[in-house]
Amino acid sequence: MRGEGPESDIVISTRIRLARNLADFPFIRRCSDEDRLSIERTVRARMESLTDNHWKSAHYVDLEPLSEIDRQLLVERQLISREIAESDGSRAVAFDATEGYSVMVNEEDHLRIQVMKSGLDIKNTWEQVNRIDNMLEEVILYAFHPRYGYLTACPTNVGTGLRVSVMLHLPALVITEQMDRVFRSMQRINVTVRGLYGEGSQYTGDFYQVSNQVTLGHSEADLLALVGDEVAPRIIEYERKARQALLKNNRDDLHDEVSRAMGILSTARKISSEETMHHLSKIRLGISMGLIEQPDVKVINQLFLQTQSAHLQKLQGRVLGTAERHARRASFLQHHLAGKDDATWN
Repeated sequence: MRGEGPESDIVISTRIRLARNLADFPFIRRCSDEDRLSIERTVRARMESLTDNHWKSAHYVDLEPLSEIDRQLLVERQLISREIAESDGSRAVAFDATEGYSVMVNEEDHLRIQVMKSGLDIKNTWEQVNRIDNMLEEVILYAFHPRYGYLTACPTNVGTGLRVSVMLHLPALVITEQMDRVFRSMQRINVTVRGLYGEGSQYTGDFYQVSNQVTLGHSEADLLALVGDEVAPRIIEYERKARQALLKNNRDDLHDEVSRAMGILSTARKISSEETMHHLSKIRLGISMGLIEQPDVKVINQLFLQTQSAHLQKLQGRVLGTAERHARRASFLQHHLAGKDDATWN
């Protein structure tokens, strides 16, 4: 959420994920505890044998002993999935210092390799994840069938194991009640729409994650083009037209909503995560449409992340109950919307 890259007023990020499995082990659902431990140790040793800079600077984190808050923090930073955070047994994640890529070990598949970049950037995201995949394939024997391609735990991922996703901020389509039309048009071309944290997550803050549904029978080039050249540009066009219509027909009402959102977040004494996301979305829309000049959109993007539960608790250095989280979140928002930084907040 750096607010950078092509189409970054609407496209928050591009993420490409590859599903891979080790040839010498059963799929995760049929693994014993010993199998999972052996997979984790094998992958870690093979990664450490690589000499590329990708791995020299990588952090390798054993997820099993982590606290629930630490695992949730990694979910909120999109470095791991909710599924691996909430599962049991030996599992891990490797990621670089910039958090541009991560490799989950023992998720639904033995390996989930993902690269994420700001804005709409299919080409560079694919080049990096493909490079990482090639490096790992030099030291790990993947489960591969000459006819079906890469073998995966879920049949929808068999073939390339590729999922191309873009995270979109679509407040104007929500306000103008056009999201159902978008959902229907995506279903017709085998594209899924998910919430902020992927499968099973809620649509909060007007964020929608759009990705290909099936990989079998399609080449990497087909899937990259489907999301990058067809789906994302079409939805961006819908959102831009909806924003233009709002400006033309409801400018005063929209400006009022943005100003009210700013007022609530600047003065509230207690506030939930869901309400925070709702109002931050309005402010982000107001900034991108030129209705307000301050704060900088990068501040708003950071607040989307830092006001989530695990981030707040890590900043406080302790576990917070629901009521206390709501109060500390309101304090954090007031402090940062007034232009102050983390160092002076307590």
